[in-house]
Amino acid sequence: MRVAGKGLLAGAKPVTFSFNGRHLVGLEGDTLASALLANGVHLVARSFKYHRPRGILTAGSEEPNALVTIGSGAQSDPNIRATSQEIFEGLEARSQNCWPSVEHDIQAVNDLASPVLGAGFYYKTFMWPAKFWEKIYEPIIRRAAGLGALSGQADPDPCEKAYAFCDLLVIGSGPAGLMAALTAGRAGADVILAEEDASMGGRLLGEVEQIDGLSGVDWVAQVLAELESLDNVRLMPRTAITGAYDQGTYGALERVGHHQPRRADLPRECFWRIVAKRAVLAAGAIERPIAFKNNDRPGIMTASAVRSYLNRWGVAPGQRVTLFVNNDQAHDTARDLVQAGVHVAMVVDSRHDAPDSDLYPVMKGAQVCDTGGRKRIDSITVRSVQGEERIQTDCLAMSGGWNPTLHLTCHLNGRPQWNRDIYSFVPTPGTVPGLTCAGACNGEFSTIGALREGAEAASQALEDLGVKASKPDLPIAGDAPYNITALWAVTGKGRAWLDFQNDVTVKDVKQAAAENFRSVEHMKRYTTQGMATDQGKNSNVAALAVLADATGRGIPETGTTTFRPPFAPVSIAAMGAGAAGAGFKPQRFLTSHLASKELGAPAIEVGLWYRSSYFPTAGESNWRQSCDREVGLVREAVGICDVSTLGKIDIQGPDAAKLLDLVYTNTFSTLKLGRVRYGLMLRDDGFVMDDGTTARLGENHYVMTTTTAAAGQVMAHLEFVQQVMRPEWDVQITSVTEQWAQFAIAGPKSRELLNGILGDQIDDASWPFMACGAVDVLGVSGRLFRISFSGEMAYELAVPARFGDALFRELLQRAKTLKGGAYGMEALNVLRIEKGFLTHAELNGTVTAFDLGMQGMVSKKKDCIGKPLSSRPGLMAEDRERLVGLKPIGAVKQLTAGAHLFNPDDPVERIYDQGYVTSAGFSPTLGHSIALGFLKNGPDRIGEEVRMVDHMHGIDALCEVVSPVFFDREGGRARG
Repeated sequence: MRVAGKGLLAGAKPVTFSFNGRHLVGLEGDTLASALLANGVHLVARSFKYHRPRGILTAGSEEPNALVTIGSGAQSDPNIRATSQEIFEGLEARSQNCWPSVEHDIQAVNDLASPVLGAGFYYKTFMWPAKFWEKIYEPIIRRAAGLGALSGQADPDPCEKAYAFCDLLVIGSGPAGLMAALTAGRAGADVILAEEDASMGGRLLGEVEQIDGLSGVDWVAQVLAELESLDNVRLMPRTAITGAYDQGTYGALERVGHHQPRRADLPRECFWRIVAKRAVLAAGAIERPIAFKNNDRPGIMTASAVRSYLNRWGVAPGQRVTLFVNNDQAHDTARDLVQAGVHVAMVVDSRHDAPDSDLYPVMKGAQVCDTGGRKRIDSITVRSVQGEERIQTDCLAMSGGWNPTLHLTCHLNGRPQWNRDIYSFVPTPGTVPGLTCAGACNGEFSTIGALREGAEAASQALEDLGVKASKPDLPIAGDAPYNITALWAVTGKGRAWLDFQNDVTVKDVKQAAAENFRSVEHMKRYTTQGMATDQGKNSNVAALAVLADATGRGIPETGTTTFRPPFAPVSIAAMGAGAAGAGFKPQRFLTSHLASKELGAPAIEVGLWYRSSYFPTAGESNWRQSCDREVGLVREAVGICDVSTLGKIDIQGPDAAKLLDLVYTNTFSTLKLGRVRYGLMLRDDGFVMDDGTTARLGENHYVMTTTTAAAGQVMAHLEFVQQVMRPEWDVQITSVTEQWAQFAIAGPKSRELLNGILGDQIDDASWPFMACGAVDVLGVSGRLFRISFSGEMAYELAVPARFGDALFRELLQRAKTLKGGAYGMEALNVLRIEKGFLTHAELNGTVTAFDLGMQGMVSKKKDCIGKPLSSRPGLMAEDRERLVGLKPIGAVKQLTAGAHLFNPDDPVERIYDQGYVTSAGFSPTLGHSIALGFLKNGPDRIGEEVRMVDHMHGIDALCEVVSPVFFDREGGRARG
């Protein structure tokens, strides 16, 4: 079906590919659709509901029919548009949603049942009997749902994500887009020109057009050559702008490896976040079909698609072509076909004042009312004032006019306006800040008009940015008027299709209106109109017109559906690029990781980080032995622990103290310079969010420390307070967690160790408990905090992260000489439970300051976030589950986190539940297991006995309720 002398693929290399197991030959530069048509293949798919035969309808990404699966096994890729997929050597493609083959699909029996499968049949059918839903209805629906199928295997193809920034983003490379890019590029602005197609040029590649005495194709090549020569212009073919978001951010999907065989070094796709100061939307327009009986057969296409396949790819979709149109532009397709030597049997024009032609016969004031054929059209029935006439044809090109591609302008909740001159919706200016529409997507369908609007849009954008641009001379181009008479659907019996993929007919829309689904969105959901993968790009406007007619309203009053991103399908793998495998939860290692690994310490996940669990030594056969030894090191000598995972938030500015007073329950504005204070933070609802310390390093400079688990949550909370609740405050907040390596040096000999590496000696007088400040660490500027999470005299020493590994090794070496060493998370947990210190095992989002025994920390002299709701009677009730300590007193000595607490004589049933255990461990200091937990009216029950039951581990232990502080209650060891 190649036409000699036509198309842009002259001299192209032959390419072998397969479709449904059949080996075919195309040309380099073909899409799968054009190659199939060149090989005379028209039946490519089946529709979703009725499994009717479907052929290629369009030549772009709006294609609703020709969806196929590419590849096989783990590399199979379903729902790929044959109109967008470029062929390459060895390409494997196959039809989907059919069995055993697309030619003989057993589910086509659904078409016979169409009278009972109309709009909303599932709402009416699957409600009764109710017990059928789970075992009959739902399994059948789930098996029938979807078009292409996933392989069920892990996707081996990598994807990437990338970021780009520009002064002007031009979306679309037709005449308007090229003119906009050229205007801005010549002015020196940073320009990105993004084009969804593999080749730039838009409709000029598929039409016979003259611009400045050159063919449209040659003019495009000339402009692209100039743009490529400009360093400030980036051309991005195969890149679909998928969504418009806040602050000039646009999502874009680049098809990097779809057009060639799989390569290990090449990503399949790349998802871009493009931030543009200004944007020009020049996305063109989409030709809409006309609804009439049996208008869905293979071989029925839009007129622009037939024209593109002829002029761009040199393929005639039929040998005897007919056209059914309602506008002047569609006649250009008939002209091009005749001039290429393709027989045009008839142009059926619904208008009585349609133009005449010496090249082909024109039947005016007529309509196609039916078609013949099953797996490919073989005839049409034409109705006119003279009656009905049957015409033999193997290709019908239809055109109901053009719809501007305005979808991106609606992504920030904008609504388009109805333009009666073109019988379509056009963008409403300003719906996306910084974006201007130009050309066909703005309702301007002439070539000269598109060129003019593209140049004007770019000039205006540059003016807004303060960039001087000379007004370009517009090329000489066609200025043909757009003449159209609306025709949405041909009246008559039989099914006339609107949404080809979802099998929605004119009758379905009318039925929705009759059943009072008169809202556009209700009709859409009731009929599934426009809910297919093409999002109704071909069918929405015609469906709205039918709904308007059925409800007695005008189209503007009927309104439109909501266009949402993405404009073109985006694979989840592309959006989540980098988040597969280990990237799904990136492994974050401490600066001490390598040194700890050399010591044999196993790493465990703690929040977003990996931390050392324990440090085994010779002769230790299990973790408990290591843990007990490490606890002893801290209690008797000195231990080193990497605590860099704690959130560190730098807070600076004149209003920093105000911010701290607002977010903490206690007062920080009175904190002295060079001192640290413990603080409690509440959520808005009065429950505890986090606890931690904040150090005052300068007059208006504070460093907040959070728990490892809540670092991100607290940072987001502070930013919300700063930006939303107190935007007038002069305060800056920066997360510096990764910038500092911080180590706890804990134990009676901790100060002795530090005095060996600090530039200035410290003692209790110069560096008392809860002091902080800058120090010199072996020539490196660091920070020292005298705080303790172990109950011992302890310090936390911080240095820039690049020195973390060296400092950790140095600290270990010096600790060894003092009969100390490293301790890990297991020992740290035991140490803090002995002291009753909290982690997010206790701060689990369901407890209050009252529950923790810290209601005294909620200042009565100031307000703070969460304070009003924290004092609600229900949150201050005496029988609330409150923090206590537990120790075993029966025969069973093991305590476990997660176990539940009961009165000794009560049945072990939910209604008798008294509380639960949050943390537990064996204390080598005390010689028995200890635990923290929450018990109803806990502080008043100290000395009582409770029963701890853990069904999962089969443990039933009798415990004594004790103070949550097991060791050194007066705190003398930490204070020195």
